[in-house]
Amino acid sequence: MKTILLIEDNPDMRENTTEILELAHYNVVTAENGKLGIKMAQESNPDLIICDIMMPELDGYGVLHLLSKEPSTASIPFIFLTAKAEKNDYRKGMTLGADDYLTKPYDDVELLSAVETRLRKNNLLKTEYSRTEEGLYQFLNEAKSFESLKKLSENKKTKLFKKREIIYSEGNYPNAVYFLKSGKIKNFKTNEFGKEYIIELHKPGDFFGYLDLLENAPYQDSAVALQDSEVVIIPKDEFNSLLYNNRDVATKFIKILSNEVREREERLLKLAYNSVRKRVAESLIMLANRYQEDKTKHFAISITREDLASIVGTATETVIRTLSDFKDELLIEMKGSLITVLDYEKLARMRN
Repeated sequence: MKTILLIEDNPDMRENTTEILELAHYNVVTAENGKLGIKMAQESNPDLIICDIMMPELDGYGVLHLLSKEPSTASIPFIFLTAKAEKNDYRKGMTLGADDYLTKPYDDVELLSAVETRLRKNNLLKTEYSRTEEGLYQFLNEAKSFESLKKLSENKKTKLFKKREIIYSEGNYPNAVYFLKSGKIKNFKTNEFGKEYIIELHKPGDFFGYLDLLENAPYQDSAVALQDSEVVIIPKDEFNSLLYNNRDVATKFIKILSNEVREREERLLKLAYNSVRKRVAESLIMLANRYQEDKTKHFAISITREDLASIVGTATETVIRTLSDFKDELLIEMKGSLITVLDYEKLARMRN
């Protein structure tokens, strides 16, 4: 049973609205003013909030403003009740983040329709999507159920990039966001002397190339295929539709992307402040965590020493010497470009 918080100072309106919602099998908690409403929202964690605008002590705008600042209540769907129907009031509510607007007097059909729509759309936020092409299409197809997103293409363009083929180059302006279906992709920067530094490695299920698009700035790095890779290309206009045309979809999409940003920041901090030995260990552990599929076997990856040095942020010769030390310590095994991790736990402890 879904819980709805009703914040309404008029006793008759509060009683009548509660009765309609309870007859539709919703659990209803009520508050008679804005201050009490905020307290009830924090305590009851409702699935939806219906709030009058004109109230003593704290009006509906103030309630929405304060609740939107708290992580625990910011994503709760919010419907305003008002006796006014002026465009300025509507615009102000929507600017603050309201999801819908009901003008008094409203009938039971209008009320229940608004409630059901908001609850159904909010389910998108709570759905977990697999990091596969199927998961991507499931998310995009559900996003299309929103009226503002019906123009999303039925078929996204999938392109095969050959090993060492460039996907985009530093300095160019972005016109798409990319989703890796299969293969491996690296993002790297090149300094004034032409030396590469790999700042990110992508596995199937990763989005990439979106940060610069969000900032409307040229790419700050380049992306190239480490092996033959299938990439789903989401055009810029459709990506912007996902972010800007609907708050629910934007919140879910940003949540998907934010995990990748946090992971990248943590890795860069470790690589910036650790010794070379720790950085090589950190890079091998990162590669294992990202690409190992069979956890019952030793992780092995074919990677050039130049690429590994670009990840670590040091000279190729230094990486070769460190890998040789690791081999002598029976932490890894090497055969050509193939590196096999023999003692994952010891490498992991070495990072601390």
